[in-house]
Amino acid sequence: MERRTLGQGLEVSQQGLGCMGMSEFYGVGDDQESIATIHLALDQGVNFLDTADMYGPFTNELLVGQAIKDRRDEVVLATKFGNQRGEDGSYKGINGRPDYVLKCCDDSLKRLGVDVIDLYYQHRVDRTVAIEETWGAMKSLVEAGKVRHLGISEATSATIERAHAVHPVTALQSEYSLWTRDPEDGVLATCRRLGIGFVAYSPLGRGFLTNESSKREASGEGDFRKNHPRFSGEAFEQNLQLVAHLEVIAQEKSVTVAQLALAWVLSRGSDVVPIPGTKRRTWLLENIAASSITLSDADSAALEAAVPRGAVVGERYHAPGMTTING
Repeated sequence: MERRTLGQGLEVSQQGLGCMGMSEFYGVGDDQESIATIHLALDQGVNFLDTADMYGPFTNELLVGQAIKDRRDEVVLATKFGNQRGEDGSYKGINGRPDYVLKCCDDSLKRLGVDVIDLYYQHRVDRTVAIEETWGAMKSLVEAGKVRHLGISEATSATIERAHAVHPVTALQSEYSLWTRDPEDGVLATCRRLGIGFVAYSPLGRGFLTNESSKREASGEGDFRKNHPRFSGEAFEQNLQLVAHLEVIAQEKSVTVAQLALAWVLSRGSDVVPIPGTKRRTWLLENIAASSITLSDADSAALEAAVPRGAVVGERYHAPGMTTING
């Protein structure tokens, strides 16, 4: 697996592994298979693991910590704070208060079983707290040696600039795929101007840009896509038609739709690192194979014509989730 460099010289595998679905949101998990998937990722050179305290809640960090217990030196470990949840799973809102930042970091270090976090993200921006206050606390974590690099997720260009003025931002993590092109409206350009890496989550459109069975599984128990705007009703059927266009191109290149979609994200620039999530070794290997696909300018144009900007039906999140982005 080749490497890419995010801001501040943080070198990671050109694909990471999103671990969220191993513990929540995408149906019932299997810890044994999830740990085997993480181990296989490391064996294949995928060293960039992504988790967050809210996943589970809290249990995904425990799972990742268990998986890397004897392999810490092989891992670039990223986790996040800011989406506050209770032990019962209840959602308590976004919290960017300095005291909360410090507590979250200590708690994550304990759950992960590590001495330092390689990349610590503000998961969502708390609009009730000045970004300078939140990032002042985050900066103190770097100074204390608990965190090596800082990142932010789903932030606007203005917020990124303000955070960067307090302490250099290593990475912005936001949704980016053929399905979701929002970062091209200015945020990606801001990152490049400031020397900040871009980490693309949901590069497979939460599974829509994959095989048919994955899309149908979205109606299963414990899967948050069950009533997701892009997976429901007429929107689902119309979006399937868009994927059908991609299937034609994929067949012509003898690859899967998922590999084609990942290859497109990888082609966006050497500063863009997708972190497709999976909890199964089979899909992990399929995703990794996308790194060997080279897209010509004609290929990229055909893909963007197949799924034009604005053609996808439905919002990125349910209504409450939409209020938490672009902070």
